Amino acid sequence: MTDGSGEATSLSHKEILSIIFGLLLAMLLAALDQTIVATAMPTIGRDLHDLEHLPWIVTAYLLASTAVTPLYGKLSDIHGRRSVLLAAISTFIIGSVACALAPSMFILICARGLQGIGGGGLISLAQTIIADIVSPRERGRYQVYIASVFITSSLSGPVLGGFFAEHVHWSAIFWINVPLGLGAFAMTYSKLKQLPRHERPHRLDIIGAVFLVFASTSLLLALSWGGVHYPWFSWQIFALIALSIAFWAAFFVHTQMASEPLIPISVLHNQVVRTGTLSASLAMGTFIGLSIFMPIYFQGIVKLSVSGSGLALIPLMAGTVVGATISGRSMTHISHYKRLPLIALIFSLSATAMMAFAERYPLPLIELLLATISIGLGTVLPVTTVAIQNAVHLHELGTATASMNFFRQLGGAFIVAIFGTIVLNGAGISGTEMAHGIVETPELVSAFRAVFLTAAGGVLGCLLFLMRMEEKPLQERRPDLLAETGAELTPQEE
Repeated sequence: MTDGSGEATSLSHKEILSIIFGLLLAMLLAALDQTIVATAMPTIGRDLHDLEHLPWIVTAYLLASTAVTPLYGKLSDIHGRRSVLLAAISTFIIGSVACALAPSMFILICARGLQGIGGGGLISLAQTIIADIVSPRERGRYQVYIASVFITSSLSGPVLGGFFAEHVHWSAIFWINVPLGLGAFAMTYSKLKQLPRHERPHRLDIIGAVFLVFASTSLLLALSWGGVHYPWFSWQIFALIALSIAFWAAFFVHTQMASEPLIPISVLHNQVVRTGTLSASLAMGTFIGLSIFMPIYFQGIVKLSVSGSGLALIPLMAGTVVGATISGRSMTHISHYKRLPLIALIFSLSATAMMAFAERYPLPLIELLLATISIGLGTVLPVTTVAIQNAVHLHELGTATASMNFFRQLGGAFIVAIFGTIVLNGAGISGTEMAHGIVETPELVSAFRAVFLTAAGGVLGCLLFLMRMEEKPLQERRPDLLAETGAELTPQEE
């Protein structure tokens, strides 16, 4: 990057912070949308006179955002981060307006799909841009800002969703995205012009993109419909799984043959990317699964009210932020950055096992155990993100970061589906019970014992993959300084 006189320049700390705050607003759009919709869904269903297709409000967004995440990474490597992020924000705003104005459930579902196409790039692109301007050694300290976005959305989203639905109108949960989106667009429009450029001439792998979209969509449909719309062992679910396997096989075969695949072979074969992504996927999936189904545990077994169960979730939701903040900041000072999350995961595994093998605990102890579980899982996220970005070439940052987020979302959907099968099918809970109160039964107690055992398996897998991940030294040099000279990290330096 040069100034008007041709002198090499670099971003100051103040400029870095101004860029990051704009990115955080863009991330807040996507993070808030995942939490604000849930509490308003019953009101939306009643207002639009369609309760049957209500789950598609979530499913349509999930399908679209997951499927396009890798595409954003590749597009940002081709065309630069700024133009692609601005396109994602614009698409998200347009989708939000369409959702707010939707006169029927069908149009709302279609609009949610459009919104998901925009939202799929917001978080991964923001993470990639931070990697463009901050050295891997310093990158962990900025995770506290990212963590603050997710704690804000986790705590305020359900409250805002319920308030808007009850006292304003459910469309307000989508209208709020317009000023937030315009603010993010305005803040990033000029600031991102200062970004260093690492992209190389690329071509978009259309065939690979088609295979990946169909493979992930088929799998997500099977996970969303299994045990809900169709029995898990029905031909419809088997057909979707078989279709997904066929497209995944076609994608990987095509990747081996294509001159420039959507996800390069070097990224797929990179040991840090592979093990770090698997560890992060299990951590994120276990956390999301517990956050979705613990309210049933609180209401049915601990005997809390609906609002009380929401408050009881705070230690679980906040714990990941605490863990991410601690491990992110420690990466600046500790060379062996894996040690802290490995120790935290051992405590997390122990806490999960305690939840599985006990009949009943007092609420304060349950909250302490949940906080321990989530703090351990939270420590994994910044470490794996920074380690993966540190292990690839600069021009592959977008692809590697988007691929990591893509597989994290798939992992989350897979584990949530497993938890859902255990709780809803194993305990025989119906939609009526979910709406009018959950009663403790021996089946419900057994189901949650199985949930915690499954969660313990997820934590153990996360621990083992993190142990396997190579601990490469974090780079000290900032990417924007490398861009001034056209320098590039060598495989040895990575």
